[in-house]
Amino acid sequence: MNTTPLISLDKLNLHLNNRHIIQDVSFTIEENQITTLIGPNGSGKSTLVRLLLGLQRPDSGTISNRSDLRIGYMPQKLHIEPTLPLTVERFMKLAAGSRRSEIEEALAQVRVGHLLKNPMQQLSGGESQRVMLARSLLRKPQLLVLDEPVQGVDVTGQIELYELISRIRDKYRCAVFMVSHDLHLVMASTDKVICLNHHICCSGHPEKVSNDPSFTALFGAKGTANLALYSHKHNHQHDTHGDVIVDQPCKDHDHG
Repeated sequence: MNTTPLISLDKLNLHLNNRHIIQDVSFTIEENQITTLIGPNGSGKSTLVRLLLGLQRPDSGTISNRSDLRIGYMPQKLHIEPTLPLTVERFMKLAAGSRRSEIEEALAQVRVGHLLKNPMQQLSGGESQRVMLARSLLRKPQLLVLDEPVQGVDVTGQIELYELISRIRDKYRCAVFMVSHDLHLVMASTDKVICLNHHICCSGHPEKVSNDPSFTALFGAKGTANLALYSHKHNHQHDTHGDVIVDQPCKDHDHG
């Protein structure tokens, strides 16, 4: 077994309009590990995904990939022109070099093989997410990068998708790097949690869900999601932009 991390990020920094978007971020993604990235809106999660995929360059720091690393990527949401004649089969064929047998196998893996001839625009939220997940499997990835994979899916569908992602990890022996607002649904299958608020506030194994009042609205007035709170210690405070205020420790608290 190769013990070299699939990806290593070392002291990444990115500024925009004189603000830290990503500040001194370092972590590794290991083989066959599910890593979940959480954090409030505007914390830099999508930017970090772009950096990870090489779609954006940091101002400083390094990203090292294992040689010939194959990455499958599933974006948050697919926007398709309503009048575009695009079936599931044609959408899957947009992945260059994919054979019909590989497409059928990938769709079968996510249990939507029966949708092969259906228009993409007529799929439900859950069906659309499964098709995009199937497409990300066509490269036989060593790492799956999933940006909000259950967005627009009801709670039952979310649970099923997270279970499916775990089964895919086990079958393909691939790592998964997943952005999520729903840690309470993925805690059972997540190996590592990274809490981001422009910098890494904490990282490690998630705590088990209990009957204690450990869920709360995370994102203020928007209240867009609930998270299982992740208890940890900070040795710093944030200013209004999320930057670290040096030499001002804060108390232990729960953080999403």
